[in-house]
Amino acid sequence: MAGMESPWVLDEDDALDLLAFLVTAARTQVDEAREYGPMRLLMAAHRLAESMGPRSSPDTQSVIAEDLPRMPALAVPRGDGAEDYVARLDALCGSVGALLVRRYAPVEERP
Repeated sequence: MAGMESPWVLDEDDALDLLAFLVTAARTQVDEAREYGPMRLLMAAHRLAESMGPRSSPDTQSVIAEDLPRMPALAVPRGDGAEDYVARLDALCGSVGALLVRRYAPVEERP
């Protein structure tokens, strides 16, 4: 909704908390197994969603409340669980992508 005044999703304290998490997660990732990278990013996504929820549109709230919780912040499983993990992460990416299209590039109804 370009051009419209929108409420801040994060205040400075929330933004600093997320910034600190991302920076320290990046540093931690240097020494951790690579399976933990997606987990750290999903942890940040869940933390951001907590701040976004009360100040988001119903469409965004739906993704935050329904789709994101289906993808817990876990390390990428090894072996048999990896395929399901990737499929669920793909589904979450699809949900977020569809939300972005609906919000920023809606298809105009045709007569």
